[in-house]
Amino acid sequence: MRNTFTGLLLVVGCCFSTPLLAQSEPSVSQPLPFVATADAATYNFQFGSFDDTYLETMRDRYGLDATVAGKTTDLAKAQAVCAWVHGRLQHNGHIPTKKTDPMGILQDAQMEQQVQCEGFGIVLAAALQSVGIPARPLYLKTADSETRGQAAGHVATEAWLREQQKWVLVDAQWDVIPTQDGTPLNAVELQRALTSDAANLRGLTSTDAKWKFYFKWLKEYLYYLDTPLDNRFGSKTSTAGLMLVPVGAKKPVVFQRTTRLHNIRYTHSVATFYADPFETYQAQEPQSPAN
Repeated sequence: MRNTFTGLLLVVGCCFSTPLLAQSEPSVSQPLPFVATADAATYNFQFGSFDDTYLETMRDRYGLDATVAGKTTDLAKAQAVCAWVHGRLQHNGHIPTKKTDPMGILQDAQMEQQVQCEGFGIVLAAALQSVGIPARPLYLKTADSETRGQAAGHVATEAWLREQQKWVLVDAQWDVIPTQDGTPLNAVELQRALTSDAANLRGLTSTDAKWKFYFKWLKEYLYYLDTPLDNRFGSKTSTAGLMLVPVGAKKPVVFQRTTRLHNIRYTHSVATFYADPFETYQAQEPQSPAN
């Protein structure tokens, strides 16, 4: 089923008698409101191609073709690569990740260097791209991420699955892919499910991860979502990002009191944030001159 959003306002699980734009600071304990129609402004999301030199080197060096061998769907491939990254990296939330390039992080891991959640998100995004699945790191933030001194964010990954025609949350630190009734979920859909007591919510895992505990822990981080616009590795030309902000919520400009958020664009639109990456590419293709 294609992941599309229709209508003027997506209010997950709730109905309101007053205009949502007049409300402020929606609660993370409720389904968050977002605009469903696409923004008038367009954002140029970029992803690495299968034959990019950096991704090809990574795929060959770490045997990622073998990791997805025999997997016939993007979901099965994503689960296999997620488990591979989970097994390669060791988490330590108190030690800053020294490197930001995926192969650099993996090389440090071979020397038993531990990483924060960001390392898992970056490596998984690159590993998925190397096997042909568009992917991006996903930065999750709490509602009070500006004023909280620590533990105000988490980093996971979202991958575009062709069979599902949608973005899906994949967390290599925990080795979990959330699903509802067997359908994998993106971060907005997971927040809706967690605050609506949705039935048949599960976590796909290859390592017996405690996904119920994971969902309980993750819930407060599903308020602000942001991701880079340029998700290439080895050829990145922009550091700009796009943040999805609930309708009525403040647009944060700092993180954990002191870290400025640079080059961030803001949107209330789930259609814009979850745009089809292949339609984006097609829109960028030059048009043939008229005969």
